[in-house]
Amino acid sequence: MPRLMSVALTEQAVVRREKTVTRRLGWTFLKAGDRLTLCRKVQGRKAGEPLDRLAEVEVVSVRREPLCAVAGNAADMGAAEVEREGFPGRDGRWFVDFFGEHMACGPMTEVTRIEWRYLDPAERQET
Repeated sequence: MPRLMSVALTEQAVVRREKTVTRRLGWTFLKAGDRLTLCRKVQGRKAGEPLDRLAEVEVVSVRREPLCAVAGNAADMGAAEVEREGFPGRDGRWFVDFFGEHMACGPMTEVTRIEWRYLDPAERQET
């Protein structure tokens, strides 16, 4: 059974199938081949509030790295990675600040980088 993951801050990028990478605090148990159900909101739902499932994905890679690694060695490298995170037009420095503010952590915080591919409806049923 796929694990649930909230993508509230990048919901539209998931709906458009543009987001293929996320960074998380924790999530060290994931491995390539695991499946995730991406949802608008998982925790903190009110009683009776539905679970809005947006997409089913398969993890293709997982690695640990400092948050500041998203900035890359060149501006275009950081921008490309941030676009994969669902924020086109932004650069790595912006993302490090954004993530740090939302997750109350700093640039050297170790995060889990998770990359996935979207499953089409036929693949979703083959579990």
